[in-house]
Amino acid sequence: MITHLQRREPAHNRQRFYTLAVARTLFGSWALVREWGRIGQPGTVRETWFETETAAIEAGVKVCQRKERRGYRAVGGPQGQKNETEEEMRHEPGHHR
Repeated sequence: MITHLQRREPAHNRQRFYTLAVARTLFGSWALVREWGRIGQPGTVRETWFETETAAIEAGVKVCQRKERRGYRAVGGPQGQKNETEEEMRHEPGHHR
């Protein structure tokens, strides 16, 4: 799961991005990796670890919903990657419940 969000408000000089990714760690658990910052600048990165992939995905969906309420919108990712919708995140093949 990778989701890219942006919030652009030129009148207020706000050009922000937020990226969410779920990945398996080297230790067998799962991580929700979040990166955020000003578009065109290096971002802040934070990892939150979870016991299951489902828990990490659910946490990512909640963060995504919270960001969308604050004005962020899904956009195509780096190198034209497609964003996954919340429904696709929940039902992606290989995701175990």
